[in-house]
Amino acid sequence: MGYSLAAVLKGLYIRGVWRPAHDGARLSVIDPATEQTIAEVADAGESDALDAVDAAAAAGPAWAARPPRERAEILRRAFELIIRHRDAIARLITLESGKALAEARGEATYAAEFLRWYSEEAVRAQGEIGTAPSGANRMIILRQPVGVCVFITPWNFPAAMATRKIGPALAAGCTVVLKPAKETPLTALAMASVFEEAGVPPGVVNVVPSRRSSKIVAAMLRDPRVRKLSFTGSTQIGRVLLAQAAEGIVKCSMELGGNAPFLVFADADLDVAVASAMVAKLRNGGESCTAANRFYVQTPVAEEFARRFAWAMATVKIGPGLDDGVQMGPLVNAATRDKVAELVADARDRGGRVLAGGKAPARAGFFYEPTVIAGLPTGARAFHEEIFGPVAPIASFDSVDEAVALANDTEFGLVSFVHTRDLAKALAVAERIESGMVGINRGVVSDPAAPFGGWKQSGIGREGAHEGLLEYLETKYIAASW
Repeated sequence: MGYSLAAVLKGLYIRGVWRPAHDGARLSVIDPATEQTIAEVADAGESDALDAVDAAAAAGPAWAARPPRERAEILRRAFELIIRHRDAIARLITLESGKALAEARGEATYAAEFLRWYSEEAVRAQGEIGTAPSGANRMIILRQPVGVCVFITPWNFPAAMATRKIGPALAAGCTVVLKPAKETPLTALAMASVFEEAGVPPGVVNVVPSRRSSKIVAAMLRDPRVRKLSFTGSTQIGRVLLAQAAEGIVKCSMELGGNAPFLVFADADLDVAVASAMVAKLRNGGESCTAANRFYVQTPVAEEFARRFAWAMATVKIGPGLDDGVQMGPLVNAATRDKVAELVADARDRGGRVLAGGKAPARAGFFYEPTVIAGLPTGARAFHEEIFGPVAPIASFDSVDEAVALANDTEFGLVSFVHTRDLAKALAVAERIESGMVGINRGVVSDPAAPFGGWKQSGIGREGAHEGLLEYLETKYIAASW
């Protein structure tokens, strides 16, 4: 199989067959750096989605019955294929998502690591056996695959968000239907090719790109054979999906929006803090649920941190992701760029000082300059809405209690960042912050071996680690006497 733009197959992938949509509909894929159409893929309708559920349901019993070691070896081969074809897959990611090629290579590696991790976890879906406290019977606890899973993945990490869900599902013995974001279907189809080449049987993995997402997902959730939904995306859409899933009592994993605080205390190493801020803010151009969204800096170092951070942001080279030396590509579409511009305009209106960036360059593509805004009141929209772009609003604080209160002043609770040389203070603050993950003196927390997920309206459940495997297993208790 090929993984270049020219080679990747552009039909629906159902039951191991590449085919068009029943109604012949096609979906255009746009390069965010040029605003030009680069490909067309099949656009699934409701009947296509239900065909995919049929395929997954039919393939389920045999896949669940495969020895865990065999499932593990197939996942390991898929890992090796992504690593072998990393550069081609990275170029595909860049073409449709816009991210810089170096970041796309990093995503391809990250995506592969989920498959390696879950190839190792596939043999660890262990149960238990014990004696009831009364002595009346034995208690046998089994872990069994939940069944057919529907996955909805976002455009910002089209490879990694697919493997983060498919890896544990296949390891557990489940079958899947993947509905990728309409902006980035090509990478998802490339992942289908990876699994096919690795030896995944027909029907175990099905991929149905569609711009008719709400209709096809609703149709699948109404099918009683669908027993698991995993969604990564906005909290707003997550609420809708949870309501739909409730009708059939479908198990749900939700990785939703974020509004990550980045706390810098006066005793922090500012070189480390700025370097971490660059990573936390500009990963994927800020189009990440884990991106640092709100910067709170203790008053004695607030001006110095803002000055250094602004200088670093101003030196970032932006341009088409495939160009040499580019560090940040375009945003994914015009709507995202326009939302970023609105938030910057609101910050200016509220008295914020733009220290770097602050505008969209006059060129083709959905670009926006890396931007730092200091002296911003905490009531500004940028402190309360997920920015999803390269804009860093900064406010100051005086005490630890104030910093924690500012960090927790949000309905979201995905990730937080804390910078201080005092480890005891860092850990105490981390315990008080209401988020599922905390990075201390670093700008990245994601790791396939760690449980990824949020508190409050940032989600339900965990991905990665052993917890990620358990999301795809049902617990069965058998009472037996012998």
